[in-house]
Amino acid sequence: MENKRTVVKVGTSTLTYENGKINYRRIESLCKVMSDLQNRGEQIMLVSSGAIGVGMGKTGLASRPSETKKKQALAAIGQCELMFMYDKLFGEYNHSVAQILLTRYAVETDQKRRNVINTIDELLKMNIIPVINENDTVAIDELEGNNFGDNDMLSAIVAGLVGADRLIILTDIDGLYDSNPRTNPNAVKIDVVDKINQEILSMAAGTGSNRGTGGMITKLQAADYATKRGVEVHVINGSNPEKLYEIFDGNNIGTMFLARQ
Repeated sequence: MENKRTVVKVGTSTLTYENGKINYRRIESLCKVMSDLQNRGEQIMLVSSGAIGVGMGKTGLASRPSETKKKQALAAIGQCELMFMYDKLFGEYNHSVAQILLTRYAVETDQKRRNVINTIDELLKMNIIPVINENDTVAIDELEGNNFGDNDMLSAIVAGLVGADRLIILTDIDGLYDSNPRTNPNAVKIDVVDKINQEILSMAAGTGSNRGTGGMITKLQAADYATKRGVEVHVINGSNPEKLYEIFDGNNIGTMFLARQ
């Protein structure tokens, strides 16, 4: 099987428990699976949210603050803890990680985009796993709700920049449903989407956790961006990271959005 370049995006709701504290068991499983996939020759990049959620857990906050400067401070606290954790857990499987903090301004010109691409390309050649997050300490747009959206759009931008074959978005729901499965027990999961139109976008209303900044709508926007750039997108439940193997083995779980180039 041809080895592919893959971006895996993990959100706050996957990394933490409902109380905001770190779900070590799940993160350790994710690092193990990604290390194993890297061992078999896949090129893996991780776009990780969770800095604010981890910062909340570390400082004992029960709910996400609304004040931007407090969220910036939590992001600074949590990002250290997050990278320490990834470095330790990937290291247990003999893999090294590199931190890349981006803002949308880092990809707004050809030269800046080239700088990002060159860095990631070189890391992959060195068999290093890039761990990418938005720099929430200096870029407040996401914190105020009008930028990358819990890194969903960031993951799509990265996937497009590096010419990834696929983007896998891990979340706390099994995929895209025709209505909100949290409130409608008869909601039906959509297995494959070949084009994101207004009807598809309307299915995303109201789904999301209280610990991230996204929800299904930002995942659809990210999928639309990525598929238009030739990237296949999968939205799957991240509660069991071993499910990643199914995608790499060619099985369709969650919802798959077909590349349009």
